[in-house]
Amino acid sequence: MATRNKRKAEEAIAELNERTGRLAIYLELDLSSLSSVKRAAEEFMSRPIDSKEKKLHILFNNAGVMWSPREMLTAEGYDMQFGTNVLGRLLTASSHACPAFEGHFYLTALLMPALLAGRDSSPDGYVRVITTSSSAAYRYTLNWDSFKAGAARRKMSPRTLYCQSKFADVVFARQLAKRYGEKGIVSISCNPGQHVVTQNLIAHPASKGALTQLWAGTMPETVQYNGEFLIPWARVGRCRREAYDNALGERLWAWLEEQVEGRRG
Repeated sequence: MATRNKRKAEEAIAELNERTGRLAIYLELDLSSLSSVKRAAEEFMSRPIDSKEKKLHILFNNAGVMWSPREMLTAEGYDMQFGTNVLGRLLTASSHACPAFEGHFYLTALLMPALLAGRDSSPDGYVRVITTSSSAAYRYTLNWDSFKAGAARRKMSPRTLYCQSKFADVVFARQLAKRYGEKGIVSISCNPGQHVVTQNLIAHPASKGALTQLWAGTMPETVQYNGEFLIPWARVGRCRREAYDNALGERLWAWLEEQVEGRRG
């Protein structure tokens, strides 16, 4: 369970152990810092050769930040929501079907050897990377000048910056499917159907919060949905049309690669 808050992680680990009889391992990870992401991946990959953590079978890119104040930036100067939700996030790693939790673009890239090792030992020859997006992905595309501090970013509201990061998650997932699908990696993004309770009292039961992600990550038939966008509950849907623009996807992937260039060694 990778997180920057050790106390909360230990509480969650204890609760999971009580409910499931399985004990997760704590891994320190600050998703707003690429240096922290790298350290976490190195620690994960440095476990003994016979450790289950050498293989990943399911990766849930599942958490991030929402509506962060505009003045908040990551350690490297990126917009907090884009830097955390797109460059690095909380991913869930699973050996076979026993989930624990961890990251996004950078961490996924660093852990690619473990994913490919998981594919080789998977019963159906596939591993799955499930990226949690949001209904917010419908509301904005990409403002390339706003990913870091600057005048363009200052003109955007925290909500718009959040929508941008969630749209980018869909584009990232599609590009991952395109680039690694032939290597046995199934990449799917989804709108989980969770809503913030507002004055309009729009909400759904907590029990449904992980339903779509779990279906995508564990059901055998989802291998046919590589690159797709799922909607509540556990259905194939469509994001906004720009998410399917391959030129835009190529550009975003190139930009993400450029940001982590030289950080993998």
